[in-house]
Amino acid sequence: MRLAELVAPRRFAVIEVEAPVRAPGELLVDVEVCGVCASELDQWEGGSGVELPRRIGHEVSGRVAAADPGSAYAVGDPVAVWTLSAGYAEQVSAPETSCRPLGSFPVGLGLLEPVACAANAVELADVRLADDVVIIGAGFMGSLVQQLVALRGARSVVVVDRRPDVLALAARLGATRTVDARREDAAAVVREVTGGRGADVTFEVTGVQGGLDAVGDLTRMSGKVVLVGFHLGTPRTLPLGHWNWMAYDLRNAHFREPATIMRGMDVAGRLLAAGRLDLGPLVTHRFGLEQVDDAFATAVAKPEGFVKAVVSMTATTAPRPVTEPSGATR
Repeated sequence: MRLAELVAPRRFAVIEVEAPVRAPGELLVDVEVCGVCASELDQWEGGSGVELPRRIGHEVSGRVAAADPGSAYAVGDPVAVWTLSAGYAEQVSAPETSCRPLGSFPVGLGLLEPVACAANAVELADVRLADDVVIIGAGFMGSLVQQLVALRGARSVVVVDRRPDVLALAARLGATRTVDARREDAAAVVREVTGGRGADVTFEVTGVQGGLDAVGDLTRMSGKVVLVGFHLGTPRTLPLGHWNWMAYDLRNAHFREPATIMRGMDVAGRLLAAGRLDLGPLVTHRFGLEQVDDAFATAVAKPEGFVKAVVSMTATTAPRPVTEPSGATR
């Protein structure tokens, strides 16, 4: 089978390898898509001190190719898979406990793992009825957080970014107000929307220093600051004295316990099956396996209209050329 292996900074090699051997208790899955995660971009660019070659990719959906007798899954069933590596491949084998059914939900949109991350973040934040919420970063994860926050009954949701296209998406998804940080004073807008109080909950979803810098101007005293952005690469700085004085309730929305991740995937699957979340406008770019470097380059550059890239085992052409970066967030 074909598999994409990261062999050098900004370069995958698509190689022929033996198909994975399914162990008892595992499902062998024919991969349809693997999403490009922001957490992988630094590795692709040569950061993080990772050893190469390396097989990455963990946001997998596909169909069951083989299972144990008596398994809850049958051959052909659509599933989402949380795998720790080697997701950019034609097949993966994973414990049945790391898979979740997709039912009638489109397999090519069945990215339960990142939806689980967003769901776990919003639950950790404990957004309450009539809270005023700010989301810094309107990319894929920001859009998921926004939709989930709306389900929690927030009074207002202000979305801040530097890209007009994703801010337009946030408006379509129901944001109370969007703020173009290049042209508007986000703090003034938040004061206006919240009656001068500031946000009860601020989600930092950019993964860049600028997102952290904005937190202190937008969040009320004793408000919650929820770190969703994946901060790799250059070390970040925080005005910790100010954050101490403001008595922020700091919550790190990154989870490593498998049980928490899988519970999040259960929640994600139920919400998607019920039509409470819309991934259709979020998966904007599809690439074939041979174009996996183009997928990553596009995720870094964020051309106009970009929200999320996936690598498809059936796609053969890239949707559009990579252009220069247009703004900010992952």
